[in-house]
Amino acid sequence: MHILSLPIIALFIALGALAGFLAGLLGIGGGIILVPVFLAAFPIAGFAPDIVVHAALGTSLAIILPTALSSSLGHRRRGNVQWHQVLWMALGATLGAVTGATLAAAISGDRLKGLFGLMLILVGVKLFTHHRRPPPEREMGIPRWQFILVGVVGGSFSAFFGVGGGVVTVPLMVLVLQLPIHLAVGNASALIVVSSLFGALSYIFHGWGLPQMPAFSLGYVNLLVVLLVAPFTIVFARVGVLVAGKLNRDRLLKIFSLLQIGIGLKIFISVFFL
Repeated sequence: MHILSLPIIALFIALGALAGFLAGLLGIGGGIILVPVFLAAFPIAGFAPDIVVHAALGTSLAIILPTALSSSLGHRRRGNVQWHQVLWMALGATLGAVTGATLAAAISGDRLKGLFGLMLILVGVKLFTHHRRPPPEREMGIPRWQFILVGVVGGSFSAFFGVGGGVVTVPLMVLVLQLPIHLAVGNASALIVVSSLFGALSYIFHGWGLPQMPAFSLGYVNLLVVLLVAPFTIVFARVGVLVAGKLNRDRLLKIFSLLQIGIGLKIFISVFFL
């Protein structure tokens, strides 16, 4: 089936709407939805089997970029982005994104995906069990190296797995930096802009000139898919931000932790038991 066929276009549109809503609601880049569906849809659309995974990751990051920008602007208007904190995390995220994409282009990530899934389960359970007695909060007196370290970890996972990185950075901001959840979600949205930008550029570099790439591709990034999906992610990211602003702190933590547990279980089972 061709990439411009009606069923594929409809699938990409629905995918973009769902990913955008989750990005705005939870401060994630939507890649946790984009990548699995791309892995299923790209072979149907005629992508060569040996480039499907990297194309899914690179294209996901390119779509995440405008989505995260839209989401972060919405959170900024609500006072949930502290730019001086994001700046230090962005320094680490730049290094992490380039490193993560380089590793993904060179090695198989099955084992690391399994460990990543286990980590998501553990962090999600911790957040869920502490939603009634959340960690202490602080917005001042946080060492800069902690912000940089959170950025490195988030950027590395973002680029390696083709996701926004919010599934890592939001828990780290809540549990390690002890930021309020709404501030953590807003900061994560802004940080995703940096990690997805440098991650996508790295995938373009590593896939440049490969003969098996389909039409409309720039390295491992397929521009046609980006143009089909990105507008819907941008629009529905704003919807997610509006919904997030109406939820209380405990409810948002609960939603995020359950999402993490589900994603972690899926990844862990697919790697070690299937």
